[in-house]
Amino acid sequence: MKILVTPTSMQPDKHSAALERLRAYCGNLIFNPTGKPLEGRMLTELLADCDGYLAGLDSITDEVLKLCPKLKAISRYGAGYDRVDIKAAKALGIPVSNTPGANAQAVAELAMGMCLSLARRIPYLHEETRKGNWVRTSGIELFGKTIGIIGLGAIGRRLAECCKGFDMDMLAYDPYIQEDYCKKHGILSVPLDTLLEKSDFVTLHLPLNDDTYHLIDADALEKMKPSAILVNASRGGIVDETAAYRALTEARLGGLGLDAFEKEPPNASPLFSLPNVIATPHAGAHTQEASKTMADMAVNNLIQMLDGNECRYVVNP
Repeated sequence: MKILVTPTSMQPDKHSAALERLRAYCGNLIFNPTGKPLEGRMLTELLADCDGYLAGLDSITDEVLKLCPKLKAISRYGAGYDRVDIKAAKALGIPVSNTPGANAQAVAELAMGMCLSLARRIPYLHEETRKGNWVRTSGIELFGKTIGIIGLGAIGRRLAECCKGFDMDMLAYDPYIQEDYCKKHGILSVPLDTLLEKSDFVTLHLPLNDDTYHLIDADALEKMKPSAILVNASRGGIVDETAAYRALTEARLGGLGLDAFEKEPPNASPLFSLPNVIATPHAGAHTQEASKTMADMAVNNLIQMLDGNECRYVVNP
């Protein structure tokens, strides 16, 4: 048996207990040598003769899967699986699992941190102070402001808990929203347009699919307050980055926090030239606590699937 392991948090030098458990199960593990998400020929060359695959943010296409005839199971390290061709995997009889909720607190805290950093311009002030400049600029407080949470799943709910500490008014939009949950926790369920129009902060916690691709486009940005702060800690394709750049340069958007990009790594994005933009390298789930939980779940899922046992987290049964 042979297993490919690609998440950067589960490389041989990380001394992961979950990785050691996987090594005890299968002594023939191979790893991602690039430190970046894999795709195309590089991924195919590593995966072609593998039985199992513990996958990071790699692009797992129909073409890749068809060139891997021995592959029996894919275990995603993380909740999202938009980079896996789920239909192709199902057609080939390859179960795909994920780790829902394992990183919810970590991602919610990063989103909250971006809201705070953009509201008080912390990165900008840090850089200016390091340069020897003693600048004066006024930020805004979160207290009493309105936050619009798009996607009220595990991460959105954890973020709402954080917002309570700042006494923020909370709006939420989710096609599958649970009204009872909203009433219990002081969250007002509203249509998407209403959320965009009323919110001082907008955060995104959605999967990427045909319905959410460029959900935040030029039209959506036009509906937002010119002072509003937008934070995307989910998937990059949900925000039209070109439209966001125009809105920022034309003072129609107050700030932008991105932990995900349509192309990763994003290389020389024009957004990076703007002082009211914060960018992080898809790091929302990268806390010690979340990494351990995700690794444990991902390894358990993979072993269960390879042994032919039932796995509750299979997304393409």
